[in-house]
Amino acid sequence: MEVLLVTSRGTGRWVLPKGNRMKGLSPHAAAAREALEEAGIEGAACPAALGSYRYRKQLRTGAALMVDVDVYPFAVTSELAEWPERAQRERRWFPLPEAAKLVDEPDLRVLMRGFRAAEFATLDTKGALLTRLLAAKEEFRMFHWLQALLPRKHQFFDMFEAHAQTLSAGAAALTRLLQGGAGMDQHIREITEREDEADTITREVKRSVRRSFLPPFDRGSITSLISAMDDAIDEMLHTARATGLYELREFPPEMRDMGAIIVDSARLLAEAMPLLRNIHANAARLHELTGRLVRLEDQADDIHAKGLKTAFKTHGATNPMGFIVARELFNHLERVIDRFEDVANEIDGLVIDHA
Repeated sequence: MEVLLVTSRGTGRWVLPKGNRMKGLSPHAAAAREALEEAGIEGAACPAALGSYRYRKQLRTGAALMVDVDVYPFAVTSELAEWPERAQRERRWFPLPEAAKLVDEPDLRVLMRGFRAAEFATLDTKGALLTRLLAAKEEFRMFHWLQALLPRKHQFFDMFEAHAQTLSAGAAALTRLLQGGAGMDQHIREITEREDEADTITREVKRSVRRSFLPPFDRGSITSLISAMDDAIDEMLHTARATGLYELREFPPEMRDMGAIIVDSARLLAEAMPLLRNIHANAARLHELTGRLVRLEDQADDIHAKGLKTAFKTHGATNPMGFIVARELFNHLERVIDRFEDVANEIDGLVIDHA
């Protein structure tokens, strides 16, 4: 997990890209514009703010006034070589704990640390697991591999986390797809490959459940959790295939906003999975994460309704097929987010049963 910081033009200290609200733009869209102008980055800004902080801003008049800042998650998909404030600022990626130490504002520091409460095992471990799974599948040695795996209950958690990794990668590819432009076929292909990886993990979880005498949770809970996760990436694939079927190249802002919500939902799920290794100790944090997933789903419902209304006004009278296609895409995106809420509900059930 890394965070991009830029230097302030006045003092040279490390800050987040930020600015005033802009007329005609929603707050998260204004945040994305500032990120482009100050840091030269493009991507997807989640419409749901992480929180806010307050600091004293030195104005050009000499006055120092308190300013409230809303902070939005922004998934970076590309970094530009040239941007408006390139000559005035430095940009640099930092590991999350280091970035939190570098910013001056105490409330922002707390907010950044809460973005991911703890540093968990590196993704290399989960990537290695996924590589082993796929290699075993290709070489038809899965049965013997599973026999060695069965006595170790922690392998269930490894597979949960590996699946969450594929969800995060699929969500990132979906966000890039919804930005349109060149390379869309490549993004569709990546989502297809990620879905296949997720299916492999799901099958092995279910096989392991049948063959394990001492699973970490009730067998029904394990299969329900991994199935809900798999349903989420299945819906991502349906969305990607629909864009290819209808040869879409441009997407309205509401679809891009829903894509950003999907990215943030995948991030929250990736944090939640390692916490399942000790539900009792991590119950409070798991409750916070699932609560945010539910709130994201509520906000996505509002964006979905707004997007459908806009599509109907744009296409309804003159281009009915255009509206039908837009509605299908919106419904696919809504179902992706609904499946993340299903995962949140499964996690809540585990917390109730085991904490």
